[in-house]
Amino acid sequence: MEGGCACGHIRYRLTGRPLIVNACHCTWCQRETGTVHALNAVYEFDRVEHIAAEPEIIDTPSASGKGQRIARCPVCKVAIWSNYPGAGPAMRFVRVGTMDVPSQCPPDVHIFTSTKQPWVTLPPGAKVFAEFYDINEVWSDEAKERRRALRERMKK
Repeated sequence: MEGGCACGHIRYRLTGRPLIVNACHCTWCQRETGTVHALNAVYEFDRVEHIAAEPEIIDTPSASGKGQRIARCPVCKVAIWSNYPGAGPAMRFVRVGTMDVPSQCPPDVHIFTSTKQPWVTLPPGAKVFAEFYDINEVWSDEAKERRRALRERMKK
């Protein structure tokens, strides 16, 4: 899968499927994106290859107070991916809307739905969490193994 920013300055390629796709309905994501939720495909950092230009990394405040790092196009300022403190630099939360074919990454889970807009209707059967979830209970075995392997690589 490939994607990029609005002006085309930033282009990237993703290797394989995401670990998980989160639709985050927290009020912070609503404010940051200007819409009802953020839709992020979670990838290991080395599965996100920049093929045209490098993003600028912006340290941004967050609801947790720990901040986040957002990779933006230095020209059009579109957010391409983020690093969150809990996952650190090892995981990139790629904005699904920047993919060339975003329909390839529908949400696996809806999180922080306790603050979703009341007029947003979630699909029947969707995995829904009022806040966050336990990775060990939600992620596939393959995703958990990839996460474990990444942690081992990061130790070296």
